[in-house]
Amino acid sequence: MSSVLNTVLSTRLSNVKSTNRVRTRPVLSPVSVSFSRRRLTVRAQEPNANEVKPQAPDKAPAASGSSFNQLLGIKGAAQETNKWKIRLQLTKPVTWPPLIWGIVCGAAASGNFHWNLEDVAKSIVCMIMSGPCLTGYTQTINDWYDREIDAINEPYRPIPSGAISENEVITQIWVLLLAGLGLAGLLDVWAGHDFPTIFWLAVGGSLLSYIYSAPPLKLKQNGWIGNFALGASYISLPWWAGQALFGTLTPDIIVLTLLYSIAGLGIAIVNDFKSVEGDRAMGLQVSSILL
Repeated sequence: MSSVLNTVLSTRLSNVKSTNRVRTRPVLSPVSVSFSRRRLTVRAQEPNANEVKPQAPDKAPAASGSSFNQLLGIKGAAQETNKWKIRLQLTKPVTWPPLIWGIVCGAAASGNFHWNLEDVAKSIVCMIMSGPCLTGYTQTINDWYDREIDAINEPYRPIPSGAISENEVITQIWVLLLAGLGLAGLLDVWAGHDFPTIFWLAVGGSLLSYIYSAPPLKLKQNGWIGNFALGASYISLPWWAGQALFGTLTPDIIVLTLLYSIAGLGIAIVNDFKSVEGDRAMGLQVSSILL
């Protein structure tokens, strides 16, 4: 019996030893990695003297602008030192055609325009009164009272940039106003009017232009009222002048053209968006901000 137990015990011990036996694996030799060194030379690139950093279009200097834009009085104008070109720029000739067209419409609506030398000459004088003189007066006085806004939106314009002096601007305003009123009176005499209709239309339009731009009323800061006043100035007034020059200005024509002037609201609203930054800074309640 004892021999049997010894045999069993010896068998179990041998099994335990075989279970605890650890197999050894050969250790891998480390892999050697070699890197070849290369010399890296970095050289600073020479700055390009002709390279100019881009600027926002509204803040870009006008030195590299267009001479044609300068003569029209629109954005992208070249910087100019010639005083007469600067004076022309202030009158913004690009704004004259709508009023000239209004004269044509009024003359045609009168039914009394004839293609002879006298009527053509009358219409040309009336166009000069409405366009270069009174519209030029309107644009110049508007730029004068908007000089603080333009200093934000378009600092390169003639007045905020100092290209033209204060006295020169005020002189231009008076010269254009008096020239326009003088031509209006001349047209009344030429047309044989008993009542100076065209002269008083010119006076009314000039007054409207003043209160549109100048404080304390400054209609342009009142949104829709200012925009309608601007539309009426560009559509109704020249039509009335053309019709009064060759015919009779009647109440029904006045009402119809005032209604037609509502179309000018769209033009005025679009015009407000070009100066929205300065208008907001100055606290003006123009349509572009109200919308």
